Amino acid sequence: MSWITRTRQRLTGFIGRRETPDNLWTKCRNCGAMLYTREWEDNDSVCPRCDHHERIGPAARFAQVFDGEWTVIASPKVPEDPLKFRDQKRYVDRLRAARASTGEVDAMALADGHVGGHRAVVAVQNFAFMGGSMGLGVGEAFLAGVRAALDAKAPFIVFTAAGGARMQEGILSLMQMPRTTVGIAELHEAGLPYIVVLTDPTTGGVTASYAMLGDIQIAEPNALIGFAGQRVIEQTIREKLPEGFQRAEYLLEHGMLDMVVHRRDMKDTLARLIGMLTARPRTGASAQP
Repeated sequence: MSWITRTRQRLTGFIGRRETPDNLWTKCRNCGAMLYTREWEDNDSVCPRCDHHERIGPAARFAQVFDGEWTVIASPKVPEDPLKFRDQKRYVDRLRAARASTGEVDAMALADGHVGGHRAVVAVQNFAFMGGSMGLGVGEAFLAGVRAALDAKAPFIVFTAAGGARMQEGILSLMQMPRTTVGIAELHEAGLPYIVVLTDPTTGGVTASYAMLGDIQIAEPNALIGFAGQRVIEQTIREKLPEGFQRAEYLLEHGMLDMVVHRRDMKDTLARLIGMLTARPRTGASAQP
């Protein structure tokens, strides 16, 4: 053993080993930059180097959108494994693991509060929960949000993030497409705005239903939005797709979106749109001069 090694051991024993928090740094999935987690969170989970909008869950989204406090709306209970499905794992085991890792009951969470002084009901899909997949739980949560909006006579805002319908629920997951469409029709009949914010990624049956039926269609920058995957489309039509195909900016250019909004401007944009669509004065804390 060299004197350097012996000296290092003595110093380590004297000073003690420093424990570094595991969550001190966050790596940007787009540019690979290592960022202080605090700096990243203060920037609304957007990379300050490349402007990549990272996927976030309901709690972070509610904190960014609402004025201070909000009330969580409980989602109705649904049959957890109606088809007794099993692939590599049992479906109930996958649900249990997703709930443990996210702290959510299912892939959509609801809350009631004020956005820029305007009363609103907000639904957020959580991609971390089984890819934000749409099943009975998401369908019932969506309809619960519609009912809450109708009761409050408030707009309904949905932040989408999904890989599509949940295969473990088969045809029952696909049935949520017409069910949510009927709910949107009820909002229209009541004269209440339905605003959709598409985040990365929004695909499959979610895109084919409530994600593309908003009175106003907003997307976050560079969000992946589509029905089938790019590789599937290329293999079907046997052509190379254009650069940026299925990204928010491409869809805005081709008329599928009304606007692409940076996360830092999302709350103000939503508040302005609600004011324009409802012609109502602000009533929340932000209404104070």
